[in-house]
Amino acid sequence: MPNTDPANRIAVILPAYNESATIAPTIEAFYAQLPDAEFIVVDNNSSDDTGAIAQSTIQRLGARGHVINEPRQGKGNAVRRAFLTIDADIYILADADLTYPAEQVHELIQPVAQGHADMVVGDRHSGGQYSSENKRLFHSFGNTLVQWLVNRLFGASLVDIMSGYRVFNRTFVKSYPILVEGFQVETDMTLHSLHRRMRIIEIPVAYRDRPVGSESKLNTFADGARVIFTIAQILRYYRPLIFFMTLSFIFAAAGFIAALPVFHDWITERYIHHVPLAVLAAAFEIVAFLLLAVALILDSITHHEKMRTELHQLDLEGNRTRQQP
Repeated sequence: MPNTDPANRIAVILPAYNESATIAPTIEAFYAQLPDAEFIVVDNNSSDDTGAIAQSTIQRLGARGHVINEPRQGKGNAVRRAFLTIDADIYILADADLTYPAEQVHELIQPVAQGHADMVVGDRHSGGQYSSENKRLFHSFGNTLVQWLVNRLFGASLVDIMSGYRVFNRTFVKSYPILVEGFQVETDMTLHSLHRRMRIIEIPVAYRDRPVGSESKLNTFADGARVIFTIAQILRYYRPLIFFMTLSFIFAAAGFIAALPVFHDWITERYIHHVPLAVLAAAFEIVAFLLLAVALILDSITHHEKMRTELHQLDLEGNRTRQQP
């Protein structure tokens, strides 16, 4: 077992919703690797005995930690509650369904502990286990689509955008505003890191499907709709110039097409017969112009927000350095 600097306070965060079948062995697996860590199970409005089992397991093992109740449904809400509550130097986030290998946690901790990364992601894809274990084809397609878009927009080469197995340093956690509520929180974490130019390292990890008796909370069609929404949000929030200029082009093209009969009237007869089309074309072009203006304004705001965030991150790093002995 690799040595971990005892000066680093480590927190293991396990969001859990109806995971009574797997929460105890998940805690036991991570406790075997990190007996000195603080274990925080976020019971996300479970209707089974997840919270009680988690608390009794922590007490039985003699581990530090406790169960937090988060009544607002959604993994994003659960992670937000944990990040607000816990104070640590290294944060480990994992699902409570036994799909991620606790024995590889030291590999993920090492780059953060050594100061080489702000976030380390457990990559499920490089080893090939995820594609063989995952039976949801549309879910895999959605993952691939979001991954391609994120890499294309940010010039990155990430392999697993949506992995739920991650390790963060304190700077990341204390500078990350969680505004999403559901399972898209992993994608949002990746976007936050790329947008803020934080250091990301991916480390391949073994992945196994849920054990018998444990059911996934994902829904192919509902999650597919969320993927489409997530793609739109990525463009709107992180690349507003591209998003609104694309809409501007669509409206400008629609206005031009609507105006073709109007142009024909004027060129051939110097009189406009298609008055409604002329009005519609003018309306489309006005909307296109407004969208272009919005694109330029929001792009400028995004640039200034990046500057403000850089200053905030410098302040966090400065405080951390001053607190070190």
